[in-house]
Amino acid sequence: MSMSLDRKFLKGFISQEDIEAIRPQIEQAHDDLENKKGAGSEYTGWTDLPGKIEESALDELVALGKEVREYSDCIISVGIGGSFLGIKATVEFLRDKAQIPIYYAGHNISTDCLSSLLTKVKDQRVSVVVISKSGTTTEPAIAFRIIKQFLREKYDAQELKKRIFCVTDEKKGALLKVAQKEGYRSFVIPDDVGGRFSVLTPVGLVPLAICGVDIKELVRGARAGQEEYSRMDLEANIAYQYAAIRYLLYKEGKAIEVLSTFYDNVQFVCEWWKQLYGESEAKNGKGIFPSSLVMSTDLHSMGQLMQDGMRNMFETFLMIEKTQTSIIIPEDEENLDKFNIVAGKELDYVNKQAYFATAEAHFEGGVPNMTIHLCKSDEFHLGKLYYFFERAVAVSGYLLGVNPFNQPGVEAYKKKMFALLGR
Repeated sequence: MSMSLDRKFLKGFISQEDIEAIRPQIEQAHDDLENKKGAGSEYTGWTDLPGKIEESALDELVALGKEVREYSDCIISVGIGGSFLGIKATVEFLRDKAQIPIYYAGHNISTDCLSSLLTKVKDQRVSVVVISKSGTTTEPAIAFRIIKQFLREKYDAQELKKRIFCVTDEKKGALLKVAQKEGYRSFVIPDDVGGRFSVLTPVGLVPLAICGVDIKELVRGARAGQEEYSRMDLEANIAYQYAAIRYLLYKEGKAIEVLSTFYDNVQFVCEWWKQLYGESEAKNGKGIFPSSLVMSTDLHSMGQLMQDGMRNMFETFLMIEKTQTSIIIPEDEENLDKFNIVAGKELDYVNKQAYFATAEAHFEGGVPNMTIHLCKSDEFHLGKLYYFFERAVAVSGYLLGVNPFNQPGVEAYKKKMFALLGR
């Protein structure tokens, strides 16, 4: 099985009987999702998206990527939130699979960050993907202005048509007008898929294809996820089990979920997950606070809090069964550090023992925890994981009684910022 959910360290906190008791609510959430009759149903296009993506469309993006890489040394992806995190999460998770470097802009308003990036690429052949449904979001809009000026100093208008790609609304918006006026190639963000669910739309697929990630395998994994996690089969559907467990722990006062991993390439998957769950669930004074740790590094900084702090949290470990590479620990003649006990073993063996010890210690310290096991860190399994988390958060939101597909609170700071800017 390419993904599994280990519930051993929930004992005494959540039982199978507890899950069975809310089966009717899970069935209702499933029915609302499948038949598009729940809150926010106009934004549930992601539910069957993987199965609807045509192979010919993927082939075209693969061919585009090959073409662009022939005249580009790197690409800059301009976007924020759902137009940034899924792309970076995918590239980081796959480590060295991208065929040319991908840099990011428009995900903050840091002068030094953008200045450093432009200095780094000033002598390189650069192509840019700018991602924004409206084209008026502060961070990417201003970054794109600055990057366009930078590119105009390097290339003429004809060359820019080859190097700038816009991912935006099909019919309206500032970025679409720019693309039409300047002749930039544009790709459509579907109206029925919200930003945090958009990694398998052109939002994610265009920049990933251009930098050389195997998007066909990513989508194939998401299709497998759709097939497996869209079924109302509580015994087999671990996405629904995960949603149910989270909801039950929340009802017991566990208001913080810590997504912990022992693999550093999962760090930005955790960041993507934090947006997905924070924006989807936190409404009307409700919602679990999503947090994340990368072990074993964070055991030396946050381990004390996890072990002995307030018992208002639960933990979900995200583990990878098979690493991409192998390192054997060598024998040392003097053995001053006393670690000849693991000489000849793989380094990942020690990492996994650290995980086993941590999960058990945290459980004994009063932190219920469960583990999502992923077979390996490749495109297929990441695509499947993305769908798993998307499906689970939709059910989680419905169980909480909120609309999982809007984000009204995000507008509050924007209104105040626009007022301060005089816009």
